[in-house]
Amino acid sequence: MPDTRSNRGPHPKDERCFADDEVPKLRRAVDELSWLLTRGYPPKAALTLVGNRHALVDRQRKAVQRCAASDQAVIDRVSRRREPAQLSGRELRIDGYNVLLTIEAAISGGVVLEARDGTFRDVAAMSRHYKRVASTAPALHRVGELLEGAGACSVLWLFDRPISNSGRLARLIHLTAADQGWPWRVELVANPDPLLRASEELIATADSGILDRCAQWVNLARWVVETAVPDAWVLRLANGSEVASGC
Repeated sequence: MPDTRSNRGPHPKDERCFADDEVPKLRRAVDELSWLLTRGYPPKAALTLVGNRHALVDRQRKAVQRCAASDQAVIDRVSRRREPAQLSGRELRIDGYNVLLTIEAAISGGVVLEARDGTFRDVAAMSRHYKRVASTAPALHRVGELLEGAGACSVLWLFDRPISNSGRLARLIHLTAADQGWPWRVELVANPDPLLRASEELIATADSGILDRCAQWVNLARWVVETAVPDAWVLRLANGSEVASGC
């Protein structure tokens, strides 16, 4: 069913799913899933095992899955992460929906997950339908202001053409960039993932499949949320000593 909410705020189940008394159990689940992934267990089977062990409901399982990662994956991803200061004079290619939805959720008071690899992710997976919401324009402005301050010389937003309303979103981004004088371009493509994995330019995403294969990346969503949305609901399910924090 299309998302008809006027914001990306909390899901009706989130207050209970992610209540304070649930967090210790969810942290144990992230630890255990990460342990299994480190030892080569199949991801789907490992999540089922951990989810059943802790009697997790579907939304909790999604959160645990999006926070967990093997030790080697974390090391590899962090080794290719660049700092925001390195954007100066560089081109940045953005995994549009991946980054935008997380920032929209943060602005709207929705749950934002701190994953073990240090990225920030929203709970919900992208559907085949996108609806512009009240937090869309503020999210774009927060991104633009930070990238302008960092001195990025060119920004390319990549969006999935098959997702409905991508064209409308592209027009909004064009108009916003023109109004602010930002050096932004937007491309609608069949699938941004292979383009981002193959790019030698800096990219911005929290998609694990891209992070495991890209040349270099910047932790844009986390940087924007921590800098420009200080009151965001950030759920930290990975143990502090194990999180590869930083932008």
